[in-house]
Amino acid sequence: MSAKAVREYHGKLLLAKWVKDITEGVHVMDDRAALVTPQTDYDTLLEECPWLNDASTKLVVKPDQLIKRRGKAGLVGLNLTFAEVKAWIGERMKKVIQVDEATGELDHFIIEPFVPHAQVDEYYICIQNEKDGEEMLFYSEGGVDVGDVDSKAVRMHIKIDEELTEEMIEAQDFLKGVPDERKPRLRSFLIGLFKCYRKLNFTYIEAHSVLLLQTVEINPIVVTPDGMIAPLDLAGKIDETAAFLNASHWGHLDTPAPFGRKEFAEEAYIRELDSKTGASLKLTILNHSGRIWTMVAGGGASVVYADTISDLGFGKELANYGEYSGAPSTEHTFEYAKTIISLMTKERDERGKILLIGGGIANFTDVAATFTGLIKALEIFRDDLKANHVQIWVRRAGPNFQEGLRMMRECAYSTGLPIHIYGPETHVTAIVPLALGLAKVEDFPEFDDESHDKKPAAKKAKPSEDDSPQKEELKAQKADHEANHKVENFSASTRCVVYGLQQRAVQGMLDFDFMCKREKPSVAALIFPFSPNHYIKFYWGTSEVLIPCYQKMDECFKKHPDVSIMVNFASFRSVFSTVMETLEYSDLIKTIAIIAEGVPESQTRMFNKVAHDKGVGIIGPATVGGIKPGCFRIGNTGGMLDNIVMSKLYRPGSVAYVSKSGGMSNELNNIICRATDGVYEGVAIGGDRYPGSLFIDHLLRYNDNPEVHILVLLGEVGGIDEYEVCKALQSGRITKPLVAWCIGTCAAIFPYEVQFGHAGALARGNVETAMAKNEALRNAGAHVPTRNSKDPYGKPDYTWAKKLGLVRKPAAFISSISDDRGSELSYGGMPISEVFQNDLGVGGVLSLLWFRRQLPPYAAKFIEMVLMVTADHGPAVSGAHNTIVTTRAGKDLVSSLVSGLLTIGPRFGGALDDAASMFTDASDNGTDPEQFVKDMRKANKLIMGIGHRIKSLTNPDKRCEIIKDFALKNFKDNTVLKFALAVEQGTVLCEK
Repeated sequence: MSAKAVREYHGKLLLAKWVKDITEGVHVMDDRAALVTPQTDYDTLLEECPWLNDASTKLVVKPDQLIKRRGKAGLVGLNLTFAEVKAWIGERMKKVIQVDEATGELDHFIIEPFVPHAQVDEYYICIQNEKDGEEMLFYSEGGVDVGDVDSKAVRMHIKIDEELTEEMIEAQDFLKGVPDERKPRLRSFLIGLFKCYRKLNFTYIEAHSVLLLQTVEINPIVVTPDGMIAPLDLAGKIDETAAFLNASHWGHLDTPAPFGRKEFAEEAYIRELDSKTGASLKLTILNHSGRIWTMVAGGGASVVYADTISDLGFGKELANYGEYSGAPSTEHTFEYAKTIISLMTKERDERGKILLIGGGIANFTDVAATFTGLIKALEIFRDDLKANHVQIWVRRAGPNFQEGLRMMRECAYSTGLPIHIYGPETHVTAIVPLALGLAKVEDFPEFDDESHDKKPAAKKAKPSEDDSPQKEELKAQKADHEANHKVENFSASTRCVVYGLQQRAVQGMLDFDFMCKREKPSVAALIFPFSPNHYIKFYWGTSEVLIPCYQKMDECFKKHPDVSIMVNFASFRSVFSTVMETLEYSDLIKTIAIIAEGVPESQTRMFNKVAHDKGVGIIGPATVGGIKPGCFRIGNTGGMLDNIVMSKLYRPGSVAYVSKSGGMSNELNNIICRATDGVYEGVAIGGDRYPGSLFIDHLLRYNDNPEVHILVLLGEVGGIDEYEVCKALQSGRITKPLVAWCIGTCAAIFPYEVQFGHAGALARGNVETAMAKNEALRNAGAHVPTRNSKDPYGKPDYTWAKKLGLVRKPAAFISSISDDRGSELSYGGMPISEVFQNDLGVGGVLSLLWFRRQLPPYAAKFIEMVLMVTADHGPAVSGAHNTIVTTRAGKDLVSSLVSGLLTIGPRFGGALDDAASMFTDASDNGTDPEQFVKDMRKANKLIMGIGHRIKSLTNPDKRCEIIKDFALKNFKDNTVLKFALAVEQGTVLCEK
């Protein structure tokens, strides 16, 4: 959900096209506009836009580079001829100017027809997204001197599930200050503009998510006396994650860097790489001459590193911002690292340079795999790195981090590069002051692969005064600030369904369950719509279990009524439809965790609204999930088992946290386990701008839980959700101590806006900055910092571990009906000793093997009766005949039996199978027995099971009579049997 600003040129062309289409020609906007760049040939431009040289058309020209307040800065040329426009541009093209604090080069200009008008014709309109809809602002006095529109404008909120109507505009006196004769046309235009906003995902202009002009601001918009509406200035943002919905509507769109920050070809290259992978690759060049470069894993961690560098006074020397996450491939990591290092080594600095290769504790990214690509890049640029005197500092943890750090150490030895290596025993940003010479290296021992498995020594928490065994549930105090989404409280009996074939994540959840000594796996089933129903084998400790995978959601929920959580791994393209389908089962599913990143804002806000109305909690989108130690784990939360052990996530502590970032959640697990008695519960709500559940939703749950003693909040720049927490603190709704911090404080040092790693990490105003939110939390009473189990074990020998049963190995073959790997053989889960104790007999055993459960006695007896009456069939049929012939030929018993079995078919010996299928299909379809006989006769088809040469209705086969009578007497439903008997009677009538 990353909002991207578009050029005014493209935004106006988009509005001109779609407002006309949506209003069916009622509103036609002038689509004449030209874009001039350093490469523009004016002769060619005149051929494409002949109106430029029309003597009757005066022109307007201005830079088109996301510059605010151009009029006041003297950057608008008005009422000019084309020759004057060329001269105006010529004076400014490639000229470096300063606007406010930003300094940049002018290189893009927009030319439009000049619209003569009076000041009273100018209006201000703004549409922007909100959590549960859109907000439209209108002010009747637009233009350069519009001033503080936030305090002057009339505001109207349109809910996400409703349309803008003329009645709504009138009822709220939205067009206050507009002459009555203009109101009807302006109302009509606003409705068309709003539809366009939603449709194009202009965060926005169009009602199915697209141009997502994340914000559309038109100031001024001119309504001339003849009723023509023309936007004079336009600033717009699109939701780039909606490209899969709206690319065809948008056409070519240019999303330039903010004025003051130069666009680099390397940034475009990384964007292209990012678009071709399911992982995340981001790169922004802040100062190409800077000496501090970062290559950080994780959206949250990347912001924390930038904050630390800034807080230590080196923000102006920070060269880049970026992050890689989501398990990028070795090759993608190589390309990313190569791009950063090539930029870093282009310019020399006598002081040398610093490369920080950092990251939090990964949840699922294979550290060794990504480091393989990184090391390849270091080896290629070895000489350049040495020539630039680059010091490399590494801090990383997560799956396979030991191997990754070992490989990095070998790289240091083989290349001679100065590489300092640290693991999770060192705080995530500790390498920053070390690299900057602000901390002593001897105080931070480097990674030691001989002792990396040692558990951290936890500090003893001071016993609280109320830490007694007799605790009463805290009573929720009455307040206005209650949770919007009722996320389920996880327990040791919580069970879930996983959407998507995410076997690695499911195995991680089961390993966590087993470690926590759960009685049942937390995953009841999987749903994968692209394959038929089947079973998937997973480990349960050292044994193996089969978990069903369903094609249809409906069937899954019917067969597993004990589930209450859906863990949704659907892609960003299909997550909306799967979540909406899941919400149809709101009586069963009470929480949905949405892992996918890149879900369009319009879709997120819509399913959030539906979930709220149905009382279903949403965690995400763009989340790793959450974890309740000793009880339940969502997906990959908490990382590998070694990190689960290191962070003591196998048993509950008394500190509960809520975070935006998944990677930083794992870092919180690490910090909390070292400083306290551990984590009680932790949730990552996701980095998008509009997460389903908010900080306040989870903090209220934690506050009301007597097992939780301390609350922790890790927010970030962008959004206003932290202010709800401030209100709850001030009103007394939150009574427990809250430790809070919002990352992204470094944004203040940049004269332009920076989109950080998460889609929601962008401040739309001062109130959304990290500094403002930290100050508000501090004033509300939160503790906001100032800026400035088992014994240790080593790796056992493989042979010895195998003897001790510590190594699990998958079975070469596995049967879902019988298992002889344990202390005794089991049939369908029943030990063989119980089979004999309960005297199940042959019928009971076959019920366990065939139906995987113990059938009632009458059903077991029925199976035995069938076996008894079919023991012999005589020598006439092919099966018996071929067996006899093969035996006489001298073959062994097995070969003889097989030769007979292979020739059993519908005409001889196998008619019963086809009869069962034929009668069942006809009965299920509601076919009349008599009509069935007629249809078969007309089709010249035999009715299987009827028509014996000797036996008949008057001379019945006693075996059939016995089976039939038993079934009619004992089975509750004999629909198919009765249909077959009716068909039998029908064949006799037909013969007569």
